Formats: sequence, C-alpha cells, structure tokens
Amino acid sequence: MNIREDLLAALKTLPGVREFHIHVLVTAPAKDNSLYPYASPRPRLYAQDILVLLSEQANPDAPRILVAAIEASLYHAPATDCAILYVSKIDSTGHGLAPPPTATLVRAFIRRYADPATRPVAARHLWVQLFARAQGQYLFPNSSDYPGKRPLSDARLCAWWRRVMGQVGADVREATGVEGRVGMYYVLPGHNDLEARQVMGSGSFPSTSTSSAEAQWIYGHPYSQTDIPLPCPTPDGLHNLGHYIPSFEDDPKNRFMDEIAFTDTPASPRKRRRTDTSRDDGDDPDPRDGQKEKDKKQRPMGELSKVEPDEFWERMSFRQECVAGAVTGFFAMGISVSEDRMPSPRPSPLAPQPGQVPRSMNRRILSSLLNGVEFSTIERARKATELIEGTVRGLCEGLAPQLPPSKSKNQNAEVTQDSLVLLLPRTPPRRTVGLPPVDDISPNPFDEPEATLETYKAHIYGSIAVSNPPLPPKATIAGTTTEGTSGGSAGGNAKIHVLTVRKKKKRPA
Repeated sequence: MNIREDLLAALKTLPGVREFHIHVLVTAPAKDNSLYPYASPRPRLYAQDILVLLSEQANPDAPRILVAAIEASLYHAPATDCAILYVSKIDSTGHGLAPPPTATLVRAFIRRYADPATRPVAARHLWVQLFARAQGQYLFPNSSDYPGKRPLSDARLCAWWRRVMGQVGADVREATGVEGRVGMYYVLPGHNDLEARQVMGSGSFPSTSTSSAEAQWIYGHPYSQTDIPLPCPTPDGLHNLGHYIPSFEDDPKNRFMDEIAFTDTPASPRKRRRTDTSRDDGDDPDPRDGQKEKDKKQRPMGELSKVEPDEFWERMSFRQECVAGAVTGFFAMGISVSEDRMPSPRPSPLAPQPGQVPRSMNRRILSSLLNGVEFSTIERARKATELIEGTVRGLCEGLAPQLPPSKSKNQNAEVTQDSLVLLLPRTPPRRTVGLPPVDDISPNPFDEPEATLETYKAHIYGSIAVSNPPLPPKATIAGTTTEGTSGGSAGGNAKIHVLTVRKKKKRPA
C-alpha cells in the first residue's frame, strides 16, 4: 500500500457524505549536504520533497475545490541510520464541509512515516520536526479573505499540533510495542512549562489515565538526550553546536546559528614569542605548522564550540521571531526501533522507487500554487483547483497547460483598512556570505524518474467516496439533560440563576 492509499483510507472514516480527490507528489532522493552547514565534516544526506494536495466534492454535480495541502521534506542519513521528516507548511482553504479533513490528513501523513511498518525509507530512527507559527495563509494565496476560513490563533495552533502529534505518538507506541522508543518534545520560546500549559489551555493536556502517550511529552529540546540517536554524528572530544541544530527552510533557528557562527571573540593577550635567530631562512618549515592549519580548519566557527544546546534554546526565547507578541512552538518526535524491524538487505538510499517524480515537477506545481492562483472566493477557488490539478496531470502526460503570469502584490489590489494591519513576522532570509564551503557532490548514479500517465494513475492521483453518518448537531449535544438541574422541563435546559451585587449601605453622617 502506497502513501496515497494510506491517506485515502484515513479520510474514509470522516463523517458525512462527500468525495475526496488527492494528489501525492514525492520526488526521487537527491544528494544533499546543506542541512548541517556548520558541521565538520558535513554529513551526507539524501533529500526528498513531498507535496500533498486534497480537494473535496460535496456531491457528484458539485465542483472540486482544494481544501488542504501539506508541504514536507524527508532527509535520510545512512551514516547514523536516521531520517528527518520536516513538516514545512500545512494549510486549508475553508471551502470544505464540516468537519474539515486537515487534522485527519496530517495525522495519517505523519503516521505513515513514523510507523516502521509503513516507513518508505530504510532508517531505524526517525525524527519528525516542525515549527508552529500562526498565519492567515501558508500555501493557498488570499484564502484568509474567504469568510469560511477561520485560522487558528497562535496558542490554539500550538495546542492543535501538540494534540495531533500526541495522537500519532500513541499510535506508533502501540504499533512498536516494548521494543520501540518514542520521545516527544516541545518548546514555546519565552515560556516555561507551567506558562506553556496555561497558554495552550488545559484541554491540550489529557490526564495520564486517559492517554499513555500524552504523559511522554517532555517540555524541552531533544538535543541532550541519548536514547534516540541524532542524525548528525557528533565529533569526539570537540563540541560543535553545528552538529546538533539542523537548518530547515523558513526556520528562525537558522539566523541565530548564523549569528553564533559569525561572532568573533577577541583573543586574550599573550606574551610575544621569542624569535629563534639561529634558524636560517633556508631551513625546512616546522611540521607543526601544517597540523595547526588543519586544526584551524576543523575548529568550529565563532561561538559554536562554546554554546551548549541548553543555552541555545534559552537564548532563543529572546529572538525577534519568538518575542514579537505571538506564541510560537517547536515540536519534535523521535521514533527508534531495533535492527530486526528493518528490511534485509537494505535498498540503496538513492534508488528511485515506483511513483516518484522529478524535483522540477514539484517545484513547478508549488510555484503555480503560490503565484498563479488564489482562493478568496468559491469561484476563484474552483478555477484554481482546475488549473492546479490539470497541471499535475498535464505534466504526467507531457501536455501541461499554460500557466497565467503571476500577479503583482499591488495589481488589482484596493487599499483597505485590513490591508494596513501589521502582518505577523516572517523569518528573514539567512545570510549566505561566509558560510563554510559546500563539499563537492558526486552525480546521482540513477537517472531521474519520469512522470508518466501510468505513474499518475497508480501512485499520484486517487479518490474515495465517503458515506458515513453526519456529526450530531451542536444543539443536540448542548441540549442534553444535565444532572442537578431543578424542574423537569421538556427541553432539559438548566435553570439559570442571576446573582446581583448587594450595595453597601452608607452610614449616616
């Protein structure tokens, strides 16, 4: 069963009557060594881009409209037998029926990679990482202007991610049993454990008796634990923060790592060495000079050798991206299993698998989604869905439709009071000048896969009809009889007692 079938099987359990259409684009593995730019030496990784597009159809005569999307990246480090699933963006349009399928889709997607039985990469240890920052839209332009979309606030978004990943952790813990290890970590910069619980609300923290996996959440970072190996091997006898903190796209940790790496500490004054006048200019150079030059190249940049992971996360609380008035969160989940659960022999990490597409295809679809369409109204969302889904099929058939030119931000835009509202801060682009040189990457021995119509039908596109009882109306749930109410009214409504404040009488003068 491929990832498309797993996601459709999870969506089939949603209540209501509707039909889902899904497109899953997974690129072939490519060599990559940019995830740990300050590690020495840089670990050799194999990266894949993942894009999931979900559209919904209320009835056979209704148009299909995109309702949810996932953008993620998968990194495989064979040297440490680790993999990283970085969930970059999750978004919805608000055009679908209730309940929305976003949570079910995301939970099934992460569980597909977290469960060793369905993990598409041969790695014993997997880390799922993400950065939660509330915004009106991520992947669907102008979808925040649609009245039906209600984006979560910053605190509710962090609580949503904690609940979704907690459910995945419970499923994986049950699947792996006592042989597997599952560790879950989260940090809300600028808040301690108690403050984080108050910010996200008590509903995000079930009792230990109701959820065994929720009790495993640890408030903190995973870079000091030793139960689950980290993807980048740490050097012996020399501390380097660059081996712990990965550099993901649009992540505030990147710029902080740049500042630490490019912070020069003044050298302590030392006594001047006495020159040896007995040595002639023609003598051979000191062999110790070559060793010193080699040690200098391997020495971590700036303050990377002095800053520990605990200090790094403590100082992250004072970064602009984390203290600009909005609550942000870093979430990580590690899963580790024994060697017996791995396939033997293991396939090559660069070997393409059935259903994979070239990376250029993913980039084109994502560029079309972000720059060529919008979702502010139902009609515009319908046209956008036809264009994006038609482009995916057209690229597989070799007949991609011509995409409209991307609109400028000021084109056909009216200046309203809402457009003058200060937007939430985004992570500025990281500095590239002065980064350590990138090692030469040998070419991929395998040819890049070619997307065909057979690939489209067997692996990329799929649909499923859902026909389940609908959710009970809220009025029915709220109108249930409550214990302790006086009177036996037919509606079962509780009697409301209005308390009045007694005014204090003034003493006579």
